[in-house]
Amino acid sequence: MPSRSAGLVSKSFAVFAKDIRLELRTRYALNAILMFGITTLAVVSFSLGQSGLSPKLLAALFWVIMFFSAMSGLAQVFIREEETGTALALKLTADPDCIYIGKLVFNFVLLSTMTAIVTPLFFVFTDAPVDNLPWFLAVLALGVVGLCGATTLVASIIAKASVKGALFSVLSFPILMPLLISLVSATQKTLENAPFGEFSAELQFLVAYAVVMVTASIMLFKFVWQE
Repeated sequence: MPSRSAGLVSKSFAVFAKDIRLELRTRYALNAILMFGITTLAVVSFSLGQSGLSPKLLAALFWVIMFFSAMSGLAQVFIREEETGTALALKLTADPDCIYIGKLVFNFVLLSTMTAIVTPLFFVFTDAPVDNLPWFLAVLALGVVGLCGATTLVASIIAKASVKGALFSVLSFPILMPLLISLVSATQKTLENAPFGEFSAELQFLVAYAVVMVTASIMLFKFVWQE
């Protein structure tokens, strides 16, 4: 059992390392989500101004930017395998669990990188309050895990479709809707510097959503990947 776990970790890391090397060579997905996130943030901030925005509006704007940034780049992790013809070789050399975990970690690193750049700019451009920054970052981390957990499986489903971009957003939106509603609510309350008890229910939901999505995706991925 320990050797099997070690094999799962090493093979998942090999898939992750391969995707990182390809991404560093082309920077397609990273450039896509960064350009979308920064451009959207700049347009929103210059259109609405820096001051006078309510926490509810700030929270909604932030997660709209995060959602569409994720939609612009996270699907590339499987689309690239189909376009370069390496999907079959990957199927023959690695177990589905290793492939999913490697792709999930890659998407997490990719979205975390974008988040680390866009989030400070969001506070600068919108003059959002930072009184409850630790809990804001906790909500942000759970949101990134939830987004990656749900969209990585959807990305594998749409990789072989002809209209990949539109289909990725259409299939992801219903799955992400409960997550986005909770994220906006929790973020609003952290920006209002509300006590922990007022957004603890949202945090519990975000943790449960991330666990359920990642677990269900690992169980379902082999059926999607081997189809």
